[in-house]
Amino acid sequence: MADQRALVEQILAGDNKAFKTLITDNQRLVSHVVFRMIRPGPDQEDICQEVFIKVYQNLDRFRFDSKLSTWIARIAYTSCLNFLDKKKLPLYDDLGDEGQSFEPVGKEADRPDFRFEESEVSDILKAEIDDIPPVYRTIVTLYHLDQMSYAEIAKIMKMPEGTVKSYLFRARKLLKEKLLAKYKREEL
Repeated sequence: MADQRALVEQILAGDNKAFKTLITDNQRLVSHVVFRMIRPGPDQEDICQEVFIKVYQNLDRFRFDSKLSTWIARIAYTSCLNFLDKKKLPLYDDLGDEGQSFEPVGKEADRPDFRFEESEVSDILKAEIDDIPPVYRTIVTLYHLDQMSYAEIAKIMKMPEGTVKSYLFRARKLLKEKLLAKYKREEL
């Protein structure tokens, strides 16, 4: 937290290198949030840039009540919500009632074809994650790829921790159903 405080103070004092460091440190997180909520196209990059502009403009309001990355992810999430609202795009489409490679286990990693299969499964999983509602995509991404806690995700998405847990459970269940409907268990 002390490093974050020093970084923020440097940026507020006009240090452009410090702001570049902030961007570099949080670029992956912002792109994960934006790219999971917004469909591919030029809007994704525009929103990512907009997020960092908002971060810069509002940095003096950051109170260190949470991690800086959580605050930045919240800005990214809100920016996406605003974009979806302006475009009248559904956020919770068919909720009804959103990859990373898997680590090899045992001798599986020794097989020559393992890397190819691993890549293929990862591509399938990413495609299926992209096909679930944006809220699910975002939660899956923040939890599994960015390794955020339920509490951090709840802060970012302004929803109760229990809702985050429930949505993550539903997202996993939906992904499992979609994968099993399209592929034989042996193919995965």
